[in-house]
Amino acid sequence: MNLPLNIAMPSEAAAAPTTYKLLIDGKHVEARNGRMLERKSPGHGFTVSHYAQAGEPEVEAAVAAAHKAFETGPWPRMKAGERAAILLKTADLIEGRLDEIARLDALESGKPIAQARGEIGGAVDIWRYAASLARTLSGDSYANLGDAMLGVVLREPIGVVSIITPWNFPFLIVSQKLPFALAAGCTAVVKPSEMTSASTFVLGDILMQAGLPKGVVNILAGLGADVGAPMVSHPLVEMVSFTGSTRVGKMTMAAAANSLKKVSMELGGKNGQIVFPDADLKAAADAAVFGGFFNAGECCNAGSRLIVHEAIADDFLAAVKALTAKVIVGDPLDDRTKVGAMISSEHLEKVAGFVAAAEGDGSRIYSGGKQLASSAGQYLDPTIISGVTEDMAIAREEVFGPVLSVLTFESVEKALHIANNTPYGLSAGVWSASIDTCMSVARGVRSGTVWVNTFMEGYPELPFGGYKQSGLGRELGKRAVEDYTEEKTIQFHRGQRTGWWVG
Repeated sequence: MNLPLNIAMPSEAAAAPTTYKLLIDGKHVEARNGRMLERKSPGHGFTVSHYAQAGEPEVEAAVAAAHKAFETGPWPRMKAGERAAILLKTADLIEGRLDEIARLDALESGKPIAQARGEIGGAVDIWRYAASLARTLSGDSYANLGDAMLGVVLREPIGVVSIITPWNFPFLIVSQKLPFALAAGCTAVVKPSEMTSASTFVLGDILMQAGLPKGVVNILAGLGADVGAPMVSHPLVEMVSFTGSTRVGKMTMAAAANSLKKVSMELGGKNGQIVFPDADLKAAADAAVFGGFFNAGECCNAGSRLIVHEAIADDFLAAVKALTAKVIVGDPLDDRTKVGAMISSEHLEKVAGFVAAAEGDGSRIYSGGKQLASSAGQYLDPTIISGVTEDMAIAREEVFGPVLSVLTFESVEKALHIANNTPYGLSAGVWSASIDTCMSVARGVRSGTVWVNTFMEGYPELPFGGYKQSGLGRELGKRAVEDYTEEKTIQFHRGQRTGWWVG
């Protein structure tokens, strides 16, 4: 039986949807085909935005503009301090429009408004961090090659970068990529998800206001086949930075292989939180609920597997269930909401299908599992599934919804086996008072990030990315700008030639 939700209609519902044009070579332009994309709020049901729907002609124009800006424009030739100043001004302008951008992301993605504000604030911090790295990017010199030789290694911007971002963190994820590419001196063509493009178009306006030269950043709304695919295969694009599903990531990598482009990808995850009996169980229970249901579980980093020691499993699971009952599900624009709407009705059905299949495989819906009825949007009650075994799809496949699967273990070795027994390796968490236990798990888990006695905290200074099918490369961290560069070796010879080849 579905549970009712009362969702208030926001003021935007009575207004005309905002229309966004494409940003190409510093100008707002319509799509040549005249088509538009419509985005309805998944939490409220009304049309929020219209975007001009790009196709291959717009990709050609955008890449040409980015290529021209790289080859002949001022951006790659500016002093690093000048680029940093524009990035810092961009950060200030984002901060000044924080509430506006957060509201756009909440309306288009269904995420809670309080969470969205935190994401935009985090993005501001990332832009400022990228600005600092612009000024510290450097190469190497080698004066140890003999008296006649000096070696110099330069780092140069790689060129035009295609940046493709997903719908679940629209502004935050573009901010994990674009400022570092710009700090290196690259130019870019950006494709946000066709479901959550508005805040990226606002970012385009902010960049122009901050003084970014025309053509350096171009923004296209459109479908993957029409826009994303040609952005990946275009011969003038030197690098692709993609965040999304592992399935699409494999297609992206295959397409980029034709021209041997550099590819950086952050993909799916099936992340486990491992809880030992000596842990702070109150804190661990709260983190289990947070990890499972943050952003309605629509998060590559979600702690979607709770791996708990069998000695405490029953009591701990009861505590997690009690906390889950306190989680407020509802209107994304209500500051009290912790879990908002699912991104689309199709995705809701997919997640509900995982839950039904898990029950059919012999596990138990311990809590939740119900679709919450609303005339305005699509919601799913946070769901806990117990009795899960490693071979079940619910334990191995990325659900991308508010679904927490519970598995048990009796030893460190078994916990590590469960944690690593998936195709993914993005992140993990370990909870124990023993430093030996925490170190053993942190060293043994095959994932790019391991949180110890905390979960899903992030800082611009720390690199982020995955092992196995969770991606290639890393974002953030002190080497993030270097990812958007090529190394060039220059060798200087002094004096008369030595080592003659012919007489």
